Amino acid sequence: MVKWRSPKNWREMKHLGPLAPAPRFDPDIVLADLPDGAQPVARLRYVDGDDLFVNWIWDHQLDSPRMTVIERSLVAPALDALAQALPTPLAGESGEQALRRALSDGAMLDLEREQHLAEILTSALVPQWLALELNALEVAGRRPHLRIQLSPSTAQLPWELMSTSGGERGIDMVDASVLLPASLRNDPARVVSPWHPESTVAAVLDPVVPGFPAASALGSVLGPVAAESPLAEMVADLGNRVRPLAGSAEAAFRRRDIGRSALADAVTDAGRLLYVGHVTASTYALDSRMHLSDRADAPGLTPPIGGHRPYSAADIAIGAPELPPLRAPNRVALIACDSGSDLRFAEPTGLVAAFTTRGAEYVTATRWTLPTEAGLRRFVPALAERAEGMLAEAIIAVNTAHEAVDPIAVLGAWQREQRRRWTATGDPRHSPIIWGTLATAWAPPPPLV
Repeated sequence: MVKWRSPKNWREMKHLGPLAPAPRFDPDIVLADLPDGAQPVARLRYVDGDDLFVNWIWDHQLDSPRMTVIERSLVAPALDALAQALPTPLAGESGEQALRRALSDGAMLDLEREQHLAEILTSALVPQWLALELNALEVAGRRPHLRIQLSPSTAQLPWELMSTSGGERGIDMVDASVLLPASLRNDPARVVSPWHPESTVAAVLDPVVPGFPAASALGSVLGPVAAESPLAEMVADLGNRVRPLAGSAEAAFRRRDIGRSALADAVTDAGRLLYVGHVTASTYALDSRMHLSDRADAPGLTPPIGGHRPYSAADIAIGAPELPPLRAPNRVALIACDSGSDLRFAEPTGLVAAFTTRGAEYVTATRWTLPTEAGLRRFVPALAERAEGMLAEAIIAVNTAHEAVDPIAVLGAWQREQRRRWTATGDPRHSPIIWGTLATAWAPPPPLV
C-alpha cells in the first residue's frame, strides 16, 4: 500500500516527477491482456476505516488487485466541502434551509467555485495509481467503465465531476456506474426481470400524496404539466405502453389512484418503472420511503404520516402481512430526493437495493436532494423563470437512457453534453446540481453456480 497526495487533476499525474509511483506501479501494465475491442471494466471500492481504503480490480486482470490508503485527515475536508455544496440537509438543518444554503450561495451554481470543489475532491479521493492507469487507457484510445462502490462517508461523491484536465471531468474519460455489494447483486436467489424495447412502462409521475396539498412538503414535484409540454410529449411517445392506462398524456401526471396495489399491477409484465415523486430517508436504509397515493389503511409496516402510509424499501423487498414483495422490472428510475442513498448506511439496503433484489438490473437514482424547478426559481436569482424545464430535461434524459440497450452509456452521453455547456458558459441552467446527482446501479444476472 502507498500513501499519497495527488495533484488537483489526474491528467497532471504523468508529470509528477519524483512523486510518480515506483516502477512496480507502471501504469501501462493496465494494457496487458486487454482484449481487442473490449471495454476495460474495473470494480472500484471505497472502504471506511480510521483512514479511507481504496481497492480496484480490472476484469481483464483478475489476478492483480490494486489497493491504496488515503489518510482521513486528507479526506475529511474535501467531503465537508462537498456536503456544504449539496442541497441535502446537514445536521440541524431543515429542507428549506439546506436548499437556501446550496442554491443561493452554493459552489454547485458557480462555475469557478464548482471547478475548485472538483479539484479538491480529485486531489483527496482519486488514487494516483488509478489515475495514471486511466491516463494510459486514454492514450491507448480505450474508454473504461468504472463500477464504483462508495463507502458511507463518500456516498455522495460524484465521480462524473472529478477534475481531469482544465474543464474536462470524469464523465469525459470514463463511464461510471454504482456497484452494489456482491452479496446483494450475486445472490443466487435473485432473478433478473426481462426487458425488450417494446416493454410496457409503469409510469408513476408526481402522484398525489393523500393529505398533502400541492404546495406542501410532499406536494407536487412538477407543478402543472401542460398538454404540449416536453414531459407530456415524452409520455405520448410511449403510447399504449404506459401503465396504468391514462386517457391522455397529461392525465398520466398527478394521479390519485397509484398506490402500492396499483403499482404492483402495473409492473407485473413491465420492462420499466419511471417514478417521479418524493423519497424520504430514515435512520436505517430499509426504512427509505417512496410516497405514492396510498392512504393510511394501505397494507404495510411503515407507520402512517397523517392520512398516508409510505411505501418503504422493506415493503418492496420483504413484504408485510397482506402485502407481497414487489416484482421489479428490469429498469427502474427513481427521480426523487436522495433516492439513491443506500450506500450512506453501513447496511446498504435502501430503495436501490430493494428494487435490485426484486429483479431490477438497472436502477437510476439520485445521490442528493433534487431541487424542483420552483425551488430553483426561488433560490437562484440568476435563473428566475429560466429554471423552467431543468428538472423535466433530466427526467426525459433518464427516460431516453432506459429505453436504450445500454442505459449507463446513454445517460453518460447526456451528462457529458451538460458538462460541456456548463464549463463553456457557466450558465446555472446547466449546473451539475441536477445532472450530477443522477447515478445508475448496474447488477446483471448473478453468475451460475
